Amino acid sequence: MGALRQLLLQHRDYRLVLSAGLISLTGDWILRTGLAYQVFLITGSTLASGGMLLASFLPQVLLGSLAGALVDRWDRLRTMIAANVLLAAGLLPLLIVDGPDRIWIVYAVMLWEGTVQIFFEPAEKALIPLLVDPRQLITANALNAQNADVARLIGGAAGGATAAWGGIGAVTLLNVSSFALSAFLLTRVAPRDEKAAGPPTDPPATAAGVARRTATGPVRRLRSFCSAALGPTWQHRPLRVVLGFVVLTGVGQGIMSTLFAPFVVDVLHGSGAAYGTVVSAQAVGGIAGGLATAVIGSRFRAVRLWVFGALLTGAIDLVIFCYPLVLRDAGVGPAIVCVVVVGLPASLMFTGLMTVIQDATDNAIRGRVFGALGAAEAASMLTGIAIGATCADAVGIIALLTAQGVGLIAGGCLAMVFTRRSAEPATAPADRPATATAPPAVPDPVERADRPA
Repeated sequence: MGALRQLLLQHRDYRLVLSAGLISLTGDWILRTGLAYQVFLITGSTLASGGMLLASFLPQVLLGSLAGALVDRWDRLRTMIAANVLLAAGLLPLLIVDGPDRIWIVYAVMLWEGTVQIFFEPAEKALIPLLVDPRQLITANALNAQNADVARLIGGAAGGATAAWGGIGAVTLLNVSSFALSAFLLTRVAPRDEKAAGPPTDPPATAAGVARRTATGPVRRLRSFCSAALGPTWQHRPLRVVLGFVVLTGVGQGIMSTLFAPFVVDVLHGSGAAYGTVVSAQAVGGIAGGLATAVIGSRFRAVRLWVFGALLTGAIDLVIFCYPLVLRDAGVGPAIVCVVVVGLPASLMFTGLMTVIQDATDNAIRGRVFGALGAAEAASMLTGIAIGATCADAVGIIALLTAQGVGLIAGGCLAMVFTRRSAEPATAPADRPATATAPPAVPDPVERADRPA
């Protein structure tokens, strides 16, 4: 507990960012849960509720990489404040939704919210290494990862209860308040020099060069901007390993999100209440695992947390999905125990992976790396959702969910490639001292994208 207490007592700005992130994420869960309930109540269509969630998900797939590149060009703290303000303002049209004929407003709002949110997340992840000491980064990431589980537990319950009590209006006002409070907390964080990448410096102008740039400038700048957004993840070998891991596990997450409820109901023969208990137990396990990781994680190298966490998470998931084949009448009890236990290795995996990415990238390109990886994860999850929805009847629920566990183990084995790579001498990024997991910094493509050879 010493490392955890020291982190929270010494770094006021980190406490503010951590609290603001928790409040913002809780607002997201209030909105998603409350609107899903209200849209189904108004339309009576599960397709309408699913379309609402899809509208919030698409921006991450389509624009995540470009958003990350823009975050690197802007002040990240101000980006997070502006994102919260825009998120709050964008919710106000929901106050006039009063029937099925205005349900289109919900889709437009969710599309807006999803678009703005993709700027907040990479800015937050890129800012955290600047707020704490390098030796405290694993502990900081573990606490930050806990936000998702706490927000799901609080926001999910608050969103459902608020929607049932006061409808869309109450959900909207509560969510606006959460984003406003998050923005206020971030304004209390001391500004700092983030050394983020600025716009490219143009070479000296010549008559021929001006004419050439006038004719092809927009196309060249769009191409160089896309290269700046995607290039670091493809060019840097450790990040290619991370990308492969994210894609493998993202497909599995999509399959699990689609088939977990049918698994509890059809395979374990549980009720709706049993499913709710399993989901709540999963959140509790995540919170407990995050606290444990924050306490003990700093004693180990980040890459080992990543590898060990992935392998053990995959193994426990296989137990969850396969025990009904052996214990046919066991019910949901073993599943509840396992989803609580898996919280620790899952937290170790996420915290280790996050720290590896932060150590492997220079501050100037950190936002675009997180943006590109987020887009890859979202696309992989959509693929997994499609596989789960279309193949469950033909292949079987247990078989597909088993593939999810196998994918995690395969991802852990892939991460071992990084373990071997990280043992070689490496140059630390400019804003961080050398660590055992820091490979060479990646040159910033933005700085040379528009310069002639």
